Amino acid sequence: MFKANTLTQLLAGVVLVASLPLAALAQGKEPVKVGLVSSKSGVFAEQGEEVIRAVRFAVEEANARGGIDGRKVELAEGDDESTPDAGRRVAEKLARDGHKLLIGAIPSSISLAIAQNLERWDAAYFVQASKSDLLTGDSCNSRSIRTNHSDAMDIAMINEWARSIKGNSFATLATDYVWGRDSAESFKKTVESQGKRVLLSLYVPMGTKDFAPYIAQLKEARVDAIWVAEIGRDQIAFLKQAQEFKLIPATPIIGHAMISNFVIHATGKVLEGVPGNLGYSPELDTPRNKDFVKSFKARFNRLPTDVEGLAYNGMQVMFEGVKLSRSVRPDEVTQALRGQMIDTLYGKVQLRAADNQLVLPNYVGRVKMIDGALRQVIEQIYPASIAPAASPLCKM
Repeated sequence: MFKANTLTQLLAGVVLVASLPLAALAQGKEPVKVGLVSSKSGVFAEQGEEVIRAVRFAVEEANARGGIDGRKVELAEGDDESTPDAGRRVAEKLARDGHKLLIGAIPSSISLAIAQNLERWDAAYFVQASKSDLLTGDSCNSRSIRTNHSDAMDIAMINEWARSIKGNSFATLATDYVWGRDSAESFKKTVESQGKRVLLSLYVPMGTKDFAPYIAQLKEARVDAIWVAEIGRDQIAFLKQAQEFKLIPATPIIGHAMISNFVIHATGKVLEGVPGNLGYSPELDTPRNKDFVKSFKARFNRLPTDVEGLAYNGMQVMFEGVKLSRSVRPDEVTQALRGQMIDTLYGKVQLRAADNQLVLPNYVGRVKMIDGALRQVIEQIYPASIAPAASPLCKM
């Protein structure tokens, strides 16, 4: 009788476990604790809002599907205030509180401030928007994974694209910090190697509201086109004032990380017809991206923006690291990803072991009116094979 009762109880337990939803099973494993460091205030607040929306969506979606590797995903957030000092403080607090898988900063200055402290915090960091080559160069870190294009990858694409850009004389206008200077100097080097000239290089302090002095110099230079690498709200201020002072459309502009949805929405028709590089587009023809666009549109009744696509993709790479490592330890998650082929919104691509850079195809698009609304449309696709090799300065 005792044996029969015991067997009955055991079988009942098996049936109970089998009937539990996956979300309940996820409670049995250590959760995936994500620390979201992004801009709720400051010059990057518009982009930060999009990053936060996409990360929250990725977390909610994962938990609705039973978690990651049977683990619930828990999210904590902090405002980096669009500055490196605040970003470092917020990231440290999140990591000290146990949310050690970090993601979300936009500018390279904040990402660099976070990356250099990862060992001390026992954390990992997923770069989903910052482009500076320093992050995968002499400031690389084995605990830091970049899931977006680097400046070097963009410039390799621009080297091909520039052959079709009309004009022989150019000016550059860039934000005066590491990413902007990298962008402008790389563009200058590229076009000068093709026998063209950059007659004027201007660097503008972050947070500038009055672009009139810079616009006056650009008009006086009388160049064929202007390379613009500005940031956040500064991009919007420049474009509006450039139109007001009739710099554009008289002088064509070319945008590095400029034809972003939030800029298009804030500037009316100023960017219509303007070309630029694209970090992400809902047009990407891959199974993973089609699923993302479908589910995102069902939730928000619109297509995801470029910033949202980048953030969601970064979360998927993080989740893949948890699956591959079967762990939530930051060092194990990042180590498991190195050298792997990963299924992303861009298709199956490699996470390069030498510098923890996701090697992606690249895109040039143009802002066009589609179904009564302005948005980016892909015009050219450049294969991942044109990406430059890892920097020898990266030592991991």
